[in-house]
Amino acid sequence: MKKLITTMFVLVLTIGAQGQEYDGLDDIVATINTTKIHQDSIDTSRLVAVYDYECRTQDAEGKAVTDRMKLCVLVGQHCTRSFPYRKYRMERQWAAGNTDMRSRKGTDGKLEFLEGWDFIGDDEFPLFKAESYCFMPEVWTNYPDGKVTVRDAIVPTIYETREERIPIKWELTNDSLATCLLHGLHWTVRYDEDIPTSAGPWKLCGLPGLIVEAVSEDSIHHFTLTDVQHVAAPIYYETSAITIKTSEAKLIKNRLKVFGNKIYAKNPLYYVTNRHSADEIYTDDGSFINGYFVHYDSERKANEAHVYQPLEKE
Repeated sequence: MKKLITTMFVLVLTIGAQGQEYDGLDDIVATINTTKIHQDSIDTSRLVAVYDYECRTQDAEGKAVTDRMKLCVLVGQHCTRSFPYRKYRMERQWAAGNTDMRSRKGTDGKLEFLEGWDFIGDDEFPLFKAESYCFMPEVWTNYPDGKVTVRDAIVPTIYETREERIPIKWELTNDSLATCLLHGLHWTVRYDEDIPTSAGPWKLCGLPGLIVEAVSEDSIHHFTLTDVQHVAAPIYYETSAITIKTSEAKLIKNRLKVFGNKIYAKNPLYYVTNRHSADEIYTDDGSFINGYFVHYDSERKANEAHVYQPLEKE
């Protein structure tokens, strides 16, 4: 079980080794076993912004659902990093020296891991199950200087793009509102000039204050600021992550092709060539969906996902 959790943990964090494109999950695991995990601190935060992200979509049966996750934005002196809040919590636990992978019962009797993995109820469904439905990449803005680095998974491959940082063309209106067109979606955004940073969630940034809310014109995507902390935390960039270098345009096109396929919601691993390795690694009571380990439950089959709602259409 410890080996299983460790493998899952590493894949979710997109940590491993650079190299060729992988044909199956067993190739990834073999690479992980021979590669030292390494992270470099590239900056230190002066501000930590926490957002709730909601995505309106449908399940495999066409029923309307809203997927949710928490997003963390670390605002440093030179760069920002937008990534799952769960991962931020784990890194803070590492910094405190809590590296034990064992689980324990919390004060409320529910199972929890010492690193800060979140669980839903007594049946131990992790919240990163829900995160896997949100298709949220990890984004470093102004790293390296003048560029934007994005890392995202299309199982079994982790992709990375690095593009010139092109300022968003914002149209400012009254009452600290602004609108823009970004990658084919129109956004309406509220910002707070009393919080002096141009940062925001995902790739949204560049306003005269922290973004506190952002809604796509179709109301499918919604970011809401829930907390601001003045915390000095390392801003990491994983230097040995399993990545295939590609362009932003190619990654967006690949996402739309793979996740936009009409059969994806009912069979999210339809495009993976080596299906047996998933069964061997993750046992026969779970599945590997979009980079995350998912247990069976009584309400949803493990091999189902949600309809892809892209943040980027072009």
